[in-house]
Amino acid sequence: MEFQHRIYRVGEQEIHAMEAGRPGRQIALMIHGWSSSWYAMSPLMPPLAQRFHCIAIDLPGYGQSPRLEGRTTIPRYVEILADLIEQISDNPVVLIGHSMGGMISITLALKYPVLVERMVLLSPTISGRLSNFINFFILPITMLERFSPGSLLVSAVEKSIVGITDRLMRPVSFAERSGISEAAYMRLRADARRPGQGRVRAECFDAMRENNLCGRISHIETSTLILWGAEDNTVPLRDAGVVADEWPAADLRILPKAGHWPHFEAADATRRQVAAYLGLPRTSADLYAPVGDEELLYIRDVAQFLAHSDIGNDLNEAQRIRIAAQFQQRTYRPGESIVHTADSGHELYIIRAGTVEVWKDPEGLSLAQHVHARVQHVTTFHPGQIVGELSMLDQGERSADLIAGKDGATLLSLSRERLLTLCEDDAVLGTRLLWNIATVVSQRVRFILWQLNRAEQRRQPL
Repeated sequence: MEFQHRIYRVGEQEIHAMEAGRPGRQIALMIHGWSSSWYAMSPLMPPLAQRFHCIAIDLPGYGQSPRLEGRTTIPRYVEILADLIEQISDNPVVLIGHSMGGMISITLALKYPVLVERMVLLSPTISGRLSNFINFFILPITMLERFSPGSLLVSAVEKSIVGITDRLMRPVSFAERSGISEAAYMRLRADARRPGQGRVRAECFDAMRENNLCGRISHIETSTLILWGAEDNTVPLRDAGVVADEWPAADLRILPKAGHWPHFEAADATRRQVAAYLGLPRTSADLYAPVGDEELLYIRDVAQFLAHSDIGNDLNEAQRIRIAAQFQQRTYRPGESIVHTADSGHELYIIRAGTVEVWKDPEGLSLAQHVHARVQHVTTFHPGQIVGELSMLDQGERSADLIAGKDGATLLSLSRERLLTLCEDDAVLGTRLLWNIATVVSQRVRFILWQLNRAEQRRQPL
C-alpha cells in the first residue's frame, strides 16, 4: 500500500503526516513514541485503512516535523493534537498510540474525552518511569544530547564505534525471539538516531516522568485495548500492573515473543487483535483486501440489523461490523428451495427479510422424494431469527427442508469456515457469538419440550 505525505498547520506549528485509507471516513490518528516517527505506526496502517482514514503523524521535534518553540511537554503535545483533531474531523477519532504516544493518547482522552471514541495502546508509558536499563545506560547519553556539544560528541562516538546503538538498544527494545525484519529494525534505529533531535529526546524523557498517570487512569471512560510485549524492557510490565489495578475496564493483553514493538515483532497477532477490537471487516485470511465505500455502507447496514437479531445480544457496534462482514446475502423467490434434508450443512442463516418455512417428511425424505400428502409444515422463521445452526456446527445432514415463504426470503449466510476464522482471530467475539447461538438453541429446545409436555397432559384422562 502506498502512503500519502501531507503537511498540516496548527497555528504556527507544522505537522508532517503519512496517510492511508479513503478521506471522509472516520479518522484513526496514529501517534508514535519517544525517539521515533510516523514509521513506527506503519505496520497497522494497511489493515486499518479498510475502515478508517489513517493519519500517522510526526510529533513536533521528530521525523520531519519541526520542534515546538520552547520546552516540549506532554500537555503541550495534547493541546496541539486537540487542535489538529478539531481541524481535520467532525467526529470523535480513534487514537492509536505507541509508548510515549500511548501516554499522549491517554492524557488527551482524560482532558478531552469528547474527541476520542476509542483507543488502541501499544506498550504505553503509564508512570513515565522507564526500565532500569534505560535509566542507567541510555539516560546519560540522552541528557548529554540536550546541548549541542554533547550531541556532536554522541554523534561522533556513534559513527566511530560501530554498533554502540545495537549493543545498547537492541536487547532492551526487542524480545529474544523477536520477529522484526532487519529492514524494519534498521529504519527504526535510524529514526532513534536522527541528527538534530537530541534536545527533544532529552526533553521528552523528562516530560514522560513529569506526566505520571498513576492515580489518574481510573477516570478514563474511553473504551481501550492495550497490547504489551511480554519481554518489554523499555516500558516495563510494572506499568501493566498499574493498568490492571487502576483501569480494570481496559482490555489488557500480553503478547509473547514481543518486546517494546509488538506490532513489528508479533505482527500477525497484533494485527488480528487490533482488527478484531476496531471491527475491521476483513479477517486474517484477507486482512489487506480493500473495502469500498458501498461495501462498507452495506456492512454497516447489516451490523445495525444484527443488533436486533438472534445473535446480536451483548455485541457492540465494532463487533457487529466484524461479524456482518462475514455474511453473504442471498435472495430467494416465494416457494424456492433453500436447502434439502439430504444436504450436508456448512452454513447457518439469519432471515433478513421475508420468511423461511420448515417442512419435514415423517420418514426423513427430502422434498424431491416425499409423497406430498405426507409432508408436514413444522414452523416458520421470521426476520432476525437464525436457522440451520445445528447442521452448520456439526456438519451433519439437514434435518428438514427449508423453503422461502410466500413473500420470498432474503438471507444472510455464515459459513462454518468463516465462523472458525472469526473465532481464531478474536476468541472473545467468537465465544460471545457461539454463546448467543447456544442460547437460541436452548430456548427452542425448552419450547419444544414445553409443547411435548402440554400434548402429553392433554392425552391423559381427567
